[in-house]
Amino acid sequence: MPLGDRAGDKSESRYCGVETEFDDDVPQLLLSNLSSAGFDFVVAPLMDPSYRPSLMQKENGGSAVLPFAGSDLILSPAQWSSHVVGKISSWIDLDSEDETLRIDSETTLKQEIAWASHLSLQACLLPAPKGTSYANYARCVHQILQGLNNMQLWLRIPLVKVDDDSTDVKSDHLVDSWDLWNSFRLLCEHHSQLSIAIDVLSTLPSPNALGRWFGESVRAAIFSTDCFLTNSRGYPCLSKRHQKLITGLFNHSIQVVLSGKPLHNVSKGSADLPSGLNKNSSDGAQSHPLRCYLDYIAFLYQRMDPLPEQERIELGYRDFLQAPLQPLMDNLESQTYETFEKDRVKYIQYQRAIVKALKDRVADENASSITTVLMVVGAGRGPLVRAALQAGEETGRKLKVYAVEKNPNAVVTLHSLVKMEGWERIVTIISCDMRYWDASEKADILVSELLGSFGDNELSPECLDGAQRFLKQDGISIPSSYTSFIQPITASKLYNDVKAHKDVSHFETAYVVKLHNVARLSPPQPVFTFTHPNWTPDGSNQRYKKLAFEIPNDTGAALVHGFAGYFDATLYGDVHLGIEPSTATPNMFSWFAIFFPLRTPICVRPGSPVEVHFWRCCSPHKVWYEWCVTSPSQSPLHNCNGRSYWVGL
Repeated sequence: MPLGDRAGDKSESRYCGVETEFDDDVPQLLLSNLSSAGFDFVVAPLMDPSYRPSLMQKENGGSAVLPFAGSDLILSPAQWSSHVVGKISSWIDLDSEDETLRIDSETTLKQEIAWASHLSLQACLLPAPKGTSYANYARCVHQILQGLNNMQLWLRIPLVKVDDDSTDVKSDHLVDSWDLWNSFRLLCEHHSQLSIAIDVLSTLPSPNALGRWFGESVRAAIFSTDCFLTNSRGYPCLSKRHQKLITGLFNHSIQVVLSGKPLHNVSKGSADLPSGLNKNSSDGAQSHPLRCYLDYIAFLYQRMDPLPEQERIELGYRDFLQAPLQPLMDNLESQTYETFEKDRVKYIQYQRAIVKALKDRVADENASSITTVLMVVGAGRGPLVRAALQAGEETGRKLKVYAVEKNPNAVVTLHSLVKMEGWERIVTIISCDMRYWDASEKADILVSELLGSFGDNELSPECLDGAQRFLKQDGISIPSSYTSFIQPITASKLYNDVKAHKDVSHFETAYVVKLHNVARLSPPQPVFTFTHPNWTPDGSNQRYKKLAFEIPNDTGAALVHGFAGYFDATLYGDVHLGIEPSTATPNMFSWFAIFFPLRTPICVRPGSPVEVHFWRCCSPHKVWYEWCVTSPSQSPLHNCNGRSYWVGL
């Protein structure tokens, strides 16, 4: 029984699990936890905790049946897969100095994961590493991962950071738990099937330290009953900081698992039995001891604001890497135009800018006598033409509009639009590349929508530099300027998706992506700025920028997988448009961020700035970016000479 429903939200975080003890009777285990309580799955040991391979060999000559919790036939494959997460025996210690224990641990780990794989479980929970030495544990897990099917391994990590905000630090947790995770996953070469189940404690690290985990591959958060407080009615509740954390977990599709013994004596009635289980055996079942905790988690989920309509539309694009458009080399398809044209906010901003430009260009007393020549360069299927004409109508200014478009297929649509709207006397359609068109007159206002996610990455500077020859010396360009921004991010999923291609070229490509499961480690900083019109003789569009990012000290160590890129544009006057997070235009969806990956992620310690270098390089036939990190460690130079990624002129 999911925690609740929010419009459009189909994320895994709607499902809540419970950690249980070993039970030979798995069907009854499911009935007592899923039926009477309404949990969606159990995190259950698969093997009797008293089992030790060395003892079995002595007693039975190694031939006895392993003490698993029943055969695979006691549940259907769908029930095993949907309702059970295997919990690997917590006693195992693969780095123990006791050789017998170490060998027993290795044997048991492999046996249990092999059994879980046989059952088609979706995931297994690995116990947290014991002590500060876990190289052999990581080695064995890495070996297992090489031959594993699609099952995920969740490594249990206590959510501990040694700082002023976290006083609940025990002797075996003297290091930042992120360091433990980072060392373990590095030994496993960032394997995509190795994930995290964070153990949430009664006190929490700083908000910045918590934020790191949202860029990591966290699949579950285990909340012990020890985390809960008691409200005035005797019900369990969480502190404000824990509530904020759990909201963040829900928003990042991280499932909650409840664990421990009940500390509150609150009784609730039975919940509906999940489909596929035998209801008859649950008749008269008493309420689950953790039901009141589940009710509280469900309450927190259900009181969250519903996802905005635009977020619901973009759910399928979250953390999905897309190649940027090649607007000059390729002609856009009708569906692509249609997607962009649905962004009303963008065209409202353009119309506002054109209104201001028209008023500044022509005084009110001359409105009926002066005709403003306005050119839309890169007119597409006509949305900017419509915005311009609406601005003219709003201001009472007379317009003569040229719609310049190189895509012959879009020109067909433009002609139909002009005829349908009766614009023949106002709009002239030019089927030509703006850089090569020989205009019969010069424009008062030049309007374009050539901006990419990084501002200049769809060659707006080159196109507008080529088009400005038919703009009057005192003419207006909309946009008038734009600036790109970058910031370092932790993005484990994006990194693994790029790494899956197993080549250098994909690590040297910039991707358009709806960023979601990322941790933004430092505020964005400006990179390249372009201004239009650009009357500088022999001006170059090549750029170079060196930036230093400071990671807040209370964040702790973090891994930089790459850089998120954004833009902010001034259309005209005080009318702006952009996706840089601190100034982003609300409810606009035409652009996602851009992602510049690093071939080898950079580990950053508190107080060590991230120094990054970015180049925008130009040749007669292409434009490309190069980037590298020089501090706190040196990365290779990415995309040298545009060998992997470039935009064609």
